[in-house]
Amino acid sequence: MKSTLLIALIAVMIGAGPACRRAIVSTPDVQVVSGQTITLDANASVWNPVPVHLSKQIQQDLVEPRLMEASTQEVQIQAISDGNLIAFRIEWLDDTQDDLPGPARFMDGVAVQLPAKIDPNVPAPQMGETGKSVEISYWRADWQAVVDGRADDITSIYPNAKPDHYPFNAKPLENNPDAQAQAAQRYSPARALGNGREGPRTEPVEDLIAEGPGTLAPGPNAFSKGKGVRTRTGWAVVITRPLPAGFSKESPSQIAFAVWQGSHDETGARKMRSGWVNLLMK
Repeated sequence: MKSTLLIALIAVMIGAGPACRRAIVSTPDVQVVSGQTITLDANASVWNPVPVHLSKQIQQDLVEPRLMEASTQEVQIQAISDGNLIAFRIEWLDDTQDDLPGPARFMDGVAVQLPAKIDPNVPAPQMGETGKSVEISYWRADWQAVVDGRADDITSIYPNAKPDHYPFNAKPLENNPDAQAQAAQRYSPARALGNGREGPRTEPVEDLIAEGPGTLAPGPNAFSKGKGVRTRTGWAVVITRPLPAGFSKESPSQIAFAVWQGSHDETGARKMRSGWVNLLMK
């Protein structure tokens, strides 16, 4: 009889599962805890006492290509600052790890957006508007994989591929590093043109600026850093950047977020996003 009751109790507890976990108490704003040591480690103990904001996500259904089927419901946001830098810890649910590029493959990613200038009249949250730019720090899972050590070459994407020949690997160039480098650039058009997205990546984050949909461009400064790790249920990503100019306890700002799930064919404008959320210094 006792063993039967015990089995029944265990079954109830397993069935309750997530419902038994401690519910997260969400703050209405993103509260930046000051005086903390900045870290890119999403599992560092410094994050434990930091308030969590649950940012509800909505489909990007305003401009083409639209996203009409919801995926990510919310992201958990925490923020700390050491007085010079600000760090955001962003966590969300994602069943699949999409970090390997290729045809018809899309990457997991997340972005943090702030107004370029603190002003009571904030720009539109949909990537700003003419004359009111926004600054975006954008992290991508495939870039993280390369930074973590995965080779950025064709055989990493297609392990069974057998390239016939690369001119910059020709035997006559083996003892001439300068000629080899020149050949590599000659046969890498993006690199030759100075494309900032040519690999291999040294940072999994890039800085962008926009004044509305369709205006996205490289930011004038490359100051963001980041690191993402897989969790049991998805991703946890830390993004750091300088404190916004003029941001203080007396002068709050706004912040918005966007998430891409590669398994849902999300890329570019196809994403889940938030509106503006108050960003406050504690």
